[in-house]
Amino acid sequence: MREDYEVIIGLEVHAELATKTKIYCSCSTEFGSDPNTHCCPICTGMPGVLPVLNEKVVEYAVKMGLATNCKIARFSKQDRKNYFYPDLPKAYQTSQYDLPLCYEGHVDFKVNGEPKTVGITRIHIEEDAGKLIHDPYTGDTLVDLNRCGVPLIEIVSEPDIRSKDEAIEYMQTLKSILEYLEICDCKMQEGSLRCDVNLSVRKKGETKFGTRTETKNLNSFKAIGRAIEFEIDRQIKELENGGTIYQETRRWDDDKGIGYAMRTKEDAHDYRYFPEPDLAPIVLSDDYVNGIEAALPEMPNVRRERYITELGLPEYDATQITNSKKMAEFFDKAVAKCGNAKLVSNWLMSDVSRKLNEAEMEIDNIKFTAEDLGDLITLIDKGTISSAIAKKVFEDMFETGDAPAKIVESKGLVQITDESAIRDLVISVINENEQSVQDFINGKDKAVGFIVGQTMKASKGKANPGIVNKLIMEELNKRKNG
Repeated sequence: MREDYEVIIGLEVHAELATKTKIYCSCSTEFGSDPNTHCCPICTGMPGVLPVLNEKVVEYAVKMGLATNCKIARFSKQDRKNYFYPDLPKAYQTSQYDLPLCYEGHVDFKVNGEPKTVGITRIHIEEDAGKLIHDPYTGDTLVDLNRCGVPLIEIVSEPDIRSKDEAIEYMQTLKSILEYLEICDCKMQEGSLRCDVNLSVRKKGETKFGTRTETKNLNSFKAIGRAIEFEIDRQIKELENGGTIYQETRRWDDDKGIGYAMRTKEDAHDYRYFPEPDLAPIVLSDDYVNGIEAALPEMPNVRRERYITELGLPEYDATQITNSKKMAEFFDKAVAKCGNAKLVSNWLMSDVSRKLNEAEMEIDNIKFTAEDLGDLITLIDKGTISSAIAKKVFEDMFETGDAPAKIVESKGLVQITDESAIRDLVISVINENEQSVQDFINGKDKAVGFIVGQTMKASKGKANPGIVNKLIMEELNKRKNG
């Protein structure tokens, strides 16, 4: 982005709630079933049917509101939002307009080490629409109504975001909170967590916002970042060329890396909101809200600070681990087993994350347990195996799910700690590398590293590195001092 421009971003985040049934009927919310098998007259909007609000939807929305520092409305209502799309058969969406359940909140996070606060305008409940499936071969469009009526919360931010990095970190923060509350599975690839990006640009120093566009339904952090970069560049080029930015809804094609206009952006009056006549207002007591607040779990920011202050983890490690509740739970179990928080963190941040990324899998699908990782670290701490051998054991654990002790025993990987046996190896290696001995005598300390490497190779990585280093220095100094 050009340095003389500033970007203004607000996100509308849609999270599908992890209820077993839909928002106004008893149809299942299960993902991946055959098309049009989880729908009924209510969620398909047949004439004469009456919706009944799922109480769990309200509870989950209030949880998210409390976790994001929102005020909770004791009186709210639901509204009809009218628009015509093929995947919305009743031609309106039941949502909330002027009286949302949660309002005036905020979340705090860090971007590149700098603190950032993004305000939350509102969190409201609504129903999801169906899904259009476009057949690229026949040109036909099919409609799957299984998603109609799946409960959503929409989290609307203030226009406080000023960069791609801030947008992604804000989205990651919300994802972590949703996971910790266990109210959304956050499977972005399945569309259960997605966002719309409202974006405008203006010259630095200006106070008036530019005309915004809305890029719809972004369902990965990568797509969010790429779509923002594309739209910033597009708007600046349009303005610099004397063009006009129109308020419009846009679609992002992640495969092609381009965005394109879908339709002119509607304003609130275009939707002709009016109170939903078939649903009573939502009235919450103080006891109800206070009870939900008292039962909230430890939030990721609190857990992060605990890891830093109580376990001594660096802020970066603590942040990366607590971003995912599943990763944090895995970490806790491994630490409970071995008592070495920093080494567990090191393994999670390096080898474990690398293998998960390569396999494109989540940590809860890993074959070995957190306790197994703790046992592996204990074997290192006790000197049973070296760190180098531990990496080989880990590769086996990841592939087979076998316990580390079993792998070490079956492959004969126990570390050699017998000093006399290691000294024999050291003397043999030194005798075979007279040039390195002369280099050491002549003050070239790098020669030590070569001899260490040759000794570890001769022991097939099983010799205790600390003992190897000690004995090599003893033998070399004997030769040096003659």
